[in-house]
Amino acid sequence: QLQASGGGLVQPGRSLRLSCAASGSGSSISVMGWFRQAPGKEREFVVTVSRSGDSTYYADSVKGRFTSSRDNAKNAMCLQMNSLKPEDTAVYYCAAGRRSGVTGTRAYDYDYWGQGTLVTVSS
Repeated sequence: QLQASGGGLVQPGRSLRLSCAASGSGSSISVMGWFRQAPGKEREFVVTVSRSGDSTYYADSVKGRFTSSRDNAKNAMCLQMNSLKPEDTAVYYCAAGRRSGVTGTRAYDYDYWGQGTLVTVSS
């Protein structure tokens, strides 16, 4: 199971850090990632992190502002969000997948999903 936390209300331009903790053994987990879903919109890809954590790929909309990393020893992942914009408002989901060789940019690359944490960017 995955548990996401750290969401909340933040003003534009400020920062927020999300965390994702996985319970159980993480040895079967390959790719991890974050997705988000804004009100009335489809879920969209945010970032994917490789098994080793050495490789990350970001959506263009967050590139340069968001940074994600994972700690395999703790079965955890975080998402540091800087320079937040109102359009970043969404429920953010962490996800984990067992398969290797996937891009990690598609929802069906993942087998496990957290419950989501709401991020609201507003003045």
